[in-house]
Amino acid sequence: MSQEDVRQRKVRLGDLLIQAGLIDDAQLQLALQEQKRSGSKLGRTVVDLGFVDESKLLKALSEQLKIPFVELRHYKFDAELVQSLPEAVARRFRVIILSRQGDGLLVGMSDPLDLFALDEIERLLHKRVSPAVVREAELLATLDQVYRRTKEIASIAGELEGELQGSDFDLGALGADNNSDAPVVRLLQTLFEDAVQMKASDVHIEPDEGLVRIRQRIDGVLNEQVMKEQRVASALVMRLKIMSGLDISEKRLPQDGRFNIRVKNRNIDVRVSTMPVQFGESVVLRLLDQSGTMFQLSGTGMPSNILERFRLLLQRPHGMVLVTGPTGSGKTTTLYAGLSELNSPEKKIITVEDPVEYRLPRVNQVQVNAKIELTFARVLRAALRQDPDIVLVGEIRDQETAEIGLRAALTGHLVLSTLHTNDAMTSAMRLIDMGVEPFLVATALNAVLAQRLIRKVCPNCGESHEADMRQLPWLEALHGSSLAGRSFMRGRGCHQCHNSGYSGRIGVYELLELDEPLIAALRRGDPQEFAEAARRQVHYRPLAACALDYALQGVTSVDEVLKVCATLADEVPA
Repeated sequence: MSQEDVRQRKVRLGDLLIQAGLIDDAQLQLALQEQKRSGSKLGRTVVDLGFVDESKLLKALSEQLKIPFVELRHYKFDAELVQSLPEAVARRFRVIILSRQGDGLLVGMSDPLDLFALDEIERLLHKRVSPAVVREAELLATLDQVYRRTKEIASIAGELEGELQGSDFDLGALGADNNSDAPVVRLLQTLFEDAVQMKASDVHIEPDEGLVRIRQRIDGVLNEQVMKEQRVASALVMRLKIMSGLDISEKRLPQDGRFNIRVKNRNIDVRVSTMPVQFGESVVLRLLDQSGTMFQLSGTGMPSNILERFRLLLQRPHGMVLVTGPTGSGKTTTLYAGLSELNSPEKKIITVEDPVEYRLPRVNQVQVNAKIELTFARVLRAALRQDPDIVLVGEIRDQETAEIGLRAALTGHLVLSTLHTNDAMTSAMRLIDMGVEPFLVATALNAVLAQRLIRKVCPNCGESHEADMRQLPWLEALHGSSLAGRSFMRGRGCHQCHNSGYSGRIGVYELLELDEPLIAALRRGDPQEFAEAARRQVHYRPLAACALDYALQGVTSVDEVLKVCATLADEVPA
């Protein structure tokens, strides 16, 4: 049976499945009853009922209709060709343009028997259309990736720029316009939709001479879109200031605020930071997804041996545990995951943060406020009078906060905090450098967990390769044995990872628990002796070694291991 036969006479999926021997009449009748109840398509229904495996169903359709079965995971798309079909139509009919085919088009469909969809697409594109069958889940994921909002953002920005040039009305009035059809409102909505779709953690709006840059941080790396509509930046900043309750008349000083929005059925908390720059005000938006946020230590990627020891540390009744690393290394996520496991009706937990990022039930979260002298130290003193079992200090920034936290750890409280240091070894000494007495650090500090986030190789376009000859000696020195002939993974770049070669991130960790040799070195304030004692610990493995483990497993690339080591002076290859 050809596709022409299907077009000439309507072929029913149920008949095809029975003809292919995949279901019987009784199963078809049950599926039709369920379809009538649920409103789903018959193909989806027979798969959900467990009558047919999806792959077998799609292959049967392919053979019966004599049309190709395409795996979208490995398909190279022409973005311009794909986007010639409006996104709304693509999503409505579950269809994507795959390639040109003579003077027509080959399109991927989750239901190639949908003749109305084929006719509608031909009418819109004025081309003959031939179907291919694809997996529905792969199709929906691909639509999210290929239909970016960049063109829409540029179009609305141009419209807004035209309005700004066409009149001399006050920018403040524009920012305050609550009309959802106003260009500035639509531009912001589109910016947020694109950022959420791309899983961006931050959005940067940066005015420059004659243009404005919109940059998104995705998996720790910034991606840029440049718009020539310079005046758009002022309207965006004004609108964002109003939304976050900032002073719209103050353009000479940095300001911080926050607001909450709902994007794609997700509740997003937005932290806003403005800063005066040469050509206006730069704005950075930190996006925090509050929708069903579940923090779990098992989901951080922590190796099982470190995870087990870290959980034991969290169960201790008192003492301090530090999580260290640079900004953006996932420290807050690790601490919240630890708190989630400790959070029970029997325990009183108080956090002191700047700012409060995620809301946790049953946890008393306090935000510091320097304007009214509500500092970390002041809140921490007050928190200790609230009879807590566990205290989380968002960050130890000065001697006073460090001393209060350490003394609290000595007096029956479990204290969790973060410190901006490169590795676990230097963290204890950093506290002493702040002016804290060495005996206090040695007595109260239980352990230090250092971490980084590294990018994972895209599973869709990953390919194996051997290490560069310049990198191999260093990798072998780090591993402690020969790696000759060992292969590593790297991503070629594809539509699923937006040609970066990476998809998602995972944590690398080193855990240093204080034992007698380390405590003795701390009491003497001897950093060299402390480092040597740390290296002699049986369980201690440095960050670089943990990153290399992931590279050897094919999870990450050698380049990501090198990035981790670039911040660790004693691990960088010569």
